[in-house]
Amino acid sequence: MRVAFFGGTFDPIHRGHLRLASAAADAFALDRVLFAPVGNQPLKAESAVASFADRLEMARLACNPAPLQPTTSNQQPATDPRFAVSTLDAPRADGTPNYTVDSLAALARELPSASLYVLTGADSFLDLGRWRSPDRLLELAEWIVVSRPDFPLSESQLAPLALTPAQRARVHLLTTVNEEVSATDLRRRLQVGDPCHGLLPPGVASYIQSHHLYR
Repeated sequence: MRVAFFGGTFDPIHRGHLRLASAAADAFALDRVLFAPVGNQPLKAESAVASFADRLEMARLACNPAPLQPTTSNQQPATDPRFAVSTLDAPRADGTPNYTVDSLAALARELPSASLYVLTGADSFLDLGRWRSPDRLLELAEWIVVSRPDFPLSESQLAPLALTPAQRARVHLLTTVNEEVSATDLRRRLQVGDPCHGLLPPGVASYIQSHHLYR
């Protein structure tokens, strides 16, 4: 079984997250993509706008399995049955940060026979030196690194990470996703009453409206 850990703030989860996860699942034959909203992000000074409970529920609404339907570039992507939600990065009782290395170690114990992957953006991966135990992270899982349209990734950019040949072999680049949706931009638009049609899963859009989030 091939399982990808997809951590992030998901504030809110949007079309770009879902399309990225589907593309990775297709390209690397993933059986499951685990969306894991983070409780306490150690590398970001600002905290999430929505609560963890709200972000977790929005992720659940976005990942609720439904029959796949063809979509056009302007339609909301169909929900993928390979998607699931994880609480591995839920807030800790003592308020300490959530570290991906701890979450991956827990996932490895939970799924000892699975091949583990981490799905992340290029900008985050290039900051790997600031993550806790980067060598251990590369031991626990292979990495699927997505080049964003405004952040293309090249081999020369990976050079400062000084990856060994064995580590580099566990890093895979995904360059086929051209999705420019930004959670920061969505929050700005939602704050002024823009419903962001087509950019949010329908259940997420309804949840945001009914709970008056980002206003």
